[in-house]
Amino acid sequence: MPSSSSRRPTIADVASAAGVSRTTVSHALNDRGQVDPQTRTLVKEVAARLGYSPNLRAQRLRTGRANSIALLSSMPFAVAGGSSRLGFLMEIAATAMEAALRQGVALVLVPPMEGAQDLLDTLDIDGAIIIEPVANDPHIARLRKRGVKLISIGRQPETDDPVPYIDMHADVAGALLLEHLHAQGARRTGLIIGAQSRHSYVDMEHAYRAYCASTDQPVAIVRADEAGGESAGAEACLQLLEEYPQLDSLCVPVDAFATGAVQALTARGLKVPQDVKVVTRYNGLRARECNPPLTAVNMHLEQIAAQAIELLFEQINNTGQRQRMDAPLVTLVVRDSSAQSDGPPRH
Repeated sequence: MPSSSSRRPTIADVASAAGVSRTTVSHALNDRGQVDPQTRTLVKEVAARLGYSPNLRAQRLRTGRANSIALLSSMPFAVAGGSSRLGFLMEIAATAMEAALRQGVALVLVPPMEGAQDLLDTLDIDGAIIIEPVANDPHIARLRKRGVKLISIGRQPETDDPVPYIDMHADVAGALLLEHLHAQGARRTGLIIGAQSRHSYVDMEHAYRAYCASTDQPVAIVRADEAGGESAGAEACLQLLEEYPQLDSLCVPVDAFATGAVQALTARGLKVPQDVKVVTRYNGLRARECNPPLTAVNMHLEQIAAQAIELLFEQINNTGQRQRMDAPLVTLVVRDSSAQSDGPPRH
């Protein structure tokens, strides 16, 4: 039963009550060192009876470890949230949490919002995983300034000094989606990507331009602001149709933009996929629940999350020098949004 004294029990109190040294108490409570099982059990029982709990601040100073890591994304809620319930972020978090627990540390999920900036100045963590950072990402700058060990899922673009990263092969995903559209009869494909500078947008645009060159198609690209979510995707779709009325397909890597584009097409009286085929990148809840369901790619996020934890702990423990790990190659998940049409082409 906890002590009735208002003074917080110390490790010295536990040592005195158990008749052992402070070092033995520390080793017993942390399951370290050479302590016989009976003594270890006794110390833990005495600590529980006295209501002793370790001083985390002192423990942090002694070990130099917070025993926690963070997972964060700089994408706004309009893309990361909505019906997907933080989809991409939370799907990675589920596996990352399990992998972190196996390492004996806690995983802190940092909200994707501007307020996270101030939070990162005070969060007591040993390392952090940044999901798809932007160029000059403020999260990376802030955490690097504090000396926090970092890795990213997706490389940081436009920098000569990226943090160690998991290569997501977004160019391969883009090529796979575009080749699928071509195989389904699409011959005039437009691309809707985010206006922000992320590796996935840069790589997707590179794959798209190469595809247009190889198939002798005009380049039709519109960039949308992530903060606009589905509405921004709908507006971008209407802009593409205005500038390129003969488009018969859309590659829209951001799932929120893709569902917005489907809504815009429907409002214009165009049918998906009969008039315009639509594909996206992330095979999440939005893609599955869209009407019609969207063709997407399986990025194998469970494996990527496990890789990210492995790479981060190499940095934290100084046990490896790898600057890059390759994610598993994506696989296509075909759904109704890109089915080949049997009817006449739209005029």
